[in-house]
Amino acid sequence: MASLGPSIEQLVEALRCLPGVGPKSAQRMAFHILERNRAGGLRLTQAISQALEKVHHCQQCRILSETELCSRCSDPQRRQDQLCIVEMPSDVLAIDQATHYQGQYFVLSGHLSPLDGIGPEALGIPKLIELFEQESIQEVILATNPTVEGEATAHYIGQLARARKIHVTRLAHGIPLGGELEFVDSGTLSHAFSGRESI
Repeated sequence: MASLGPSIEQLVEALRCLPGVGPKSAQRMAFHILERNRAGGLRLTQAISQALEKVHHCQQCRILSETELCSRCSDPQRRQDQLCIVEMPSDVLAIDQATHYQGQYFVLSGHLSPLDGIGPEALGIPKLIELFEQESIQEVILATNPTVEGEATAHYIGQLARARKIHVTRLAHGIPLGGELEFVDSGTLSHAFSGRESI
């Protein structure tokens, strides 16, 4: 098979680092940039370069930020007694957009996965324990994903918080609003049934 040339192949391979982008999608993107949108490709290059240079993790909550403390952590109006723990920075945005939560966040940047070599250190658990040991935190809200790894991570963090006499809550999981029981998968229905509440 004829080669596209080292520069094109390098671009295609670089684009494959993005989540959900396979060889064909990467090739399509590369061709689009080179054939139809070189100016867009230059803007993309500059934006990526600038973001890699300027964006780091907030020293307190670990969300992506251009400043040492992000806007949430430096906001004196936010509650200091609540700490919501999420897996990814995108989860913070989802919660902010869907709720009126005004407490603090902590971003794990993943979940416990011993098989992949992701342990407590990689998730910033030592920093999280430091936050737990500050007397200001009264409630920890576990907002990890309802996957096996997310549940294991929530259980582990919940134990750490309870050992320090901190009230622990978990996001409710169950039937989506407007959903019909016959179309809900059995795992979700079982979880919702076992977690039923008084009304």
